[in-house]
Order: sequence, then C-alpha cells, then structure tokens
Amino acid sequence: MLAAKSVVGQRAFKASATRAAPKGARRAVVVMARKSEVSESYAKALVELADEKGKLEAVHADVDAVSSLMKENKKLSDLIMNPIVDADKKRAVLAKIAKEAGFQQYTVNFLNLLVEKDRLSLVPEICECFEDLYCQMTDTQVATLRSAVKLEQEQQFLIAKKLQELTGSKNIKLKPVIDSSLIAGFVVEYGSSQIDLSIRGQIERVADQLTKEMTAKLA
Repeated sequence: MLAAKSVVGQRAFKASATRAAPKGARRAVVVMARKSEVSESYAKALVELADEKGKLEAVHADVDAVSSLMKENKKLSDLIMNPIVDADKKRAVLAKIAKEAGFQQYTVNFLNLLVEKDRLSLVPEICECFEDLYCQMTDTQVATLRSAVKLEQEQQFLIAKKLQELTGSKNIKLKPVIDSSLIAGFVVEYGSSQIDLSIRGQIERVADQLTKEMTAKLA
C-alpha cells in the first residue's frame, strides 16, 4: 500500500522538479516550498497507511522516537543528513535503531524508502508534518510545558488532565522543556493561551503590582 502511494508521490515529485524555476532570489523560496510539499506528501502517506492498518498510535510513537533521536543525538543526525555517507551504512544504522526500539514494520519500510529515495535530509520536517496530521486526526491539543526542573510523570499526567478539562480536547500532548530561569513551578503554553505558575511569574506579578501602586501614589 505504501509502495503504491509512494510511486504516485514520486511521479508528482518528478513532475514538480522538472518545472522551470524562477531565477535569482526567488529560486530559494520556490525550492523551500517544494521541500515542504514533499515532506507533507511523505508524512501524509505514512499517517494514512498507519491509520488504515490500525497502527496509528504505534507508528506515531515510532515517529516521536525518531524525532527525539534526531534532536538529541547530533552524531546520528549528522550521519543521517550527510549526503556523502553510503546508503547501505545509513540503512544498517536505521535497522539497528528500529530493532532496539521495536519499531513497527511499516515504520521500518518507510525509513528504508527514504533511504532509497535519498530523502533522509527531510526526516525532521517529515516528523513535524506527521505530528500535525496526527493531532488533526485525533483531536489532540499540543501544549508546551516549561518547568525549572523535570516534572514526574504523575505531575505531567495531572497537568494534561486539567488542560483537557480546560480546552475540551479529546487528547493532550505535553512537550516538556526545562527552563531554569523559572526558578520553580511551571508554565503551560497552548494555542494563544498561557498558564503561568512559576516563581518567576509570581515575582513579576508582584513587581508589576508594586509598580502600579507606587505610580498611583506619586500621581
């Protein structure tokens, strides 16, 4: 199924690649737009296949793992993104990671397809596109959780549960970020909203209040 979809996608990719591109400064913009379209096409093919096979959650976990590895392991990222590195070596490295992490076969096949088509440089962007599509399909609200120290799983669960009540979303996905400048506590950012329960936030609110009071007295 994925192979069939990829063939259609490949034809579209080749067709777009053969179109004449504008010269000069506009060329970079056009190339960037096409890159995004290619990433979206690959992500869409994988998310649709995973959903069709009833493996959406499992493949999503795989994609999450790949995304995290690429961000946290610079050596791996450099190897995967390097066009000079032999495809067989990349395939072997990915196979080892997939085996150790217990990836779904659909994920393994997809990664091999990216190696074959020399699209591994798009992995970070494909992961982002996949995440967006997954959230749309599952009514998932993504929230950034910034805290001074790493929060326990139970704490994160309680925060996610409260957010679910506030937003009415079917699912909540927290993206933890360590921010020592908060001193203590945490800040949750979702959509255009923010919940600030950090010590820094409290200090700033107190400072603002004192400033207003002093200004009023001097007026």
